Amino acid sequence: MEIVGIRLVGVNAETGQKLLLTVVFFVTIVLLRRGLSAAAFRLRRVSASEAARFWTRQVINIATTLLLVLGLLSLWFDDPARLATALGLVTAGLAFALQRVVTSVAGYFVILRGNNFTVGDRITMGGVLGDVIGLGFIQTTIMEMGQPPAVQGADPAVWVRSRQYTGRVVSVSNAKIFDEPVYNYTRDFPYIWEELTLLIGYRADRDRSERILLTAAERHTAPIREESQRALEAMQRHYAVQASSVEPRVYYRLTDNWLELTLRFVAEERGVRDLKDAMCRDILRDLDAAGIEIASATVEIVGIPTLRMENGRGTVGG
Repeated sequence: MEIVGIRLVGVNAETGQKLLLTVVFFVTIVLLRRGLSAAAFRLRRVSASEAARFWTRQVINIATTLLLVLGLLSLWFDDPARLATALGLVTAGLAFALQRVVTSVAGYFVILRGNNFTVGDRITMGGVLGDVIGLGFIQTTIMEMGQPPAVQGADPAVWVRSRQYTGRVVSVSNAKIFDEPVYNYTRDFPYIWEELTLLIGYRADRDRSERILLTAAERHTAPIREESQRALEAMQRHYAVQASSVEPRVYYRLTDNWLELTLRFVAEERGVRDLKDAMCRDILRDLDAAGIEIASATVEIVGIPTLRMENGRGTVGG
């Protein structure tokens, strides 16, 4: 084809026809995806399963994307030899220019195939703790949560001192799955072992203090222990997990200043702060009733030495 005496290489009637078909095909796929998404949205109102919603979106996205790619290849590369050459050049260019993007897409399929996590799971990925609220080809979207005081030095800093939402939505590259471990708090065993530390003086009634701690733990974790025991037994059938007790227990630790009592108990991953708050209130009430004080860093002055001052008229003592 020539325009104003200039010959346009590769532009002819066949190319124009393919370009027109490409536009029509692309618009058709976009409309098809929107139609399927609208139908899936109506179905999601009937089904409240978050897993069903997630997999419906993933199937629609993957199917329409594959259909688009296959359709474009069929339109533009009807000769297998040309297709192989073009694919080789495109693959080499993408591997060089879009390394992180290709790795992220590969991470997406590894996440789906490897059952690492899904939407709704509570994970730590790329240094971010929170609930997975979205999973795309390139990024995983996480509703960020705070961190317990022991890990408050996280980067970026988190101001919430417990595992509750901060309000920030964080996007993490799927490529992180190849670089760092992914911690899943809820997938196979939706429980964690928590600890609560009590400091008392060496002269305090430690047996009574231990009973107070155990009573509070047994009162608030009774239904959790039964469910977690069944979940642990189910997990042992699939993994080489050693048997572990879900019953509350108190451990002693001697320090220079006080006796440290550590209460270990099992809890659901969601709602740990509320559980510990209720336990602490009961423990404080029972300690007050028993007359047991919580130890703190104090300085005891046991005596004042005699002071002697001398002047020209004699010695003054005091």
